[in-house]
Formats: sequence, C-alpha cells, structure tokens
Amino acid sequence: MNTFSCLARTEGGQAAPSEPLPGLAGQDGGTGRRRVPESTVRAVIIALVLRRLAAPLFVITGAMHFAMPETYEKIMPDYLPAQRELVYASGVAEIAGGLGLMHPATRRLSQWWLIATLIAVFPANLHMARHPERYASLPGGRPALIARLPLQLVFIAWVRAAGRRA
Repeated sequence: MNTFSCLARTEGGQAAPSEPLPGLAGQDGGTGRRRVPESTVRAVIIALVLRRLAAPLFVITGAMHFAMPETYEKIMPDYLPAQRELVYASGVAEIAGGLGLMHPATRRLSQWWLIATLIAVFPANLHMARHPERYASLPGGRPALIARLPLQLVFIAWVRAAGRRA
C-alpha cells in the first residue's frame, strides 16, 4: 500500500486531506471510516519528501569526494593512513548507499550500509571539533564543529527513516 493510497483525490489530482480513511471499523458512526487531520497529512508529506531527498543527497556528497578530494583529506585525522584512498572509499560508500536507497529491493540493506558509513566517518567530525584552529575558514568556528557531532545522530535517524518501506 502506497503512503497516500488512503487519501482521496480532488478533480485536479491533489490529495484531499480530510477524506475518509477506509478500513477502520467502529469509527465515525460505524461507517468504518475516519477523517485524516490535515496536520497528519502535512507531516506525512514532509516525511516523504525528506525520505526521498536522502538518497540523492548521499549520491551527490559521495561524488564530491572525487571532485574535491583535498577538501576531505584536510578533515581526516592525522593518524589515519592512505587518506586519499579513504576519501575515495567513503565517497564510493556514500554513492552506493544513496543509490541503494532509491530501489525498494536494496533500501533496507542500504540504510544499514549508510549508517555504518556515518559511524565510520565520525572520527573526522570528532577530529575537526578537537582541532578547530585547523578549520578557521569554516563558519561558526568551534561551536559549529561541536554542534556537528550530535548532528550525525540526526543523519542516522534520517537514513533510518529513508530505509523504511514507502
């Protein structure tokens, strides 16, 4: 069942948010139908849009690893060897995960792949927060670099949502 299959359509093909939702017996006077609040429909649409944006975002950011590898090398912790190769590997991981999110057959596996990738690149975020003087050109300075750390959890939640069935 598609996310919006419960919504009726207006003449112009637009979803009609206050139309009855079939299959809920005992509600709305025993008709088995209830009205979906507009706020719920709005929330579903926002969630769907965000889910659909996750895949192309990862493909684009992964491609950026190849277009500007020096930028990504600069944020790598000093203790990591083969930094250019790791930049390329993380780029491939993001591209593969993003492409995988686009197809239902690979969506679930890809969500876990991307979550693992986000965890794997976390040391670079931590490195940046611990050495803000190296990244003086980034807006926001140390507070922004520190705020970026919990933002990884938001990205993980976003990928998790994107990996769920549509």
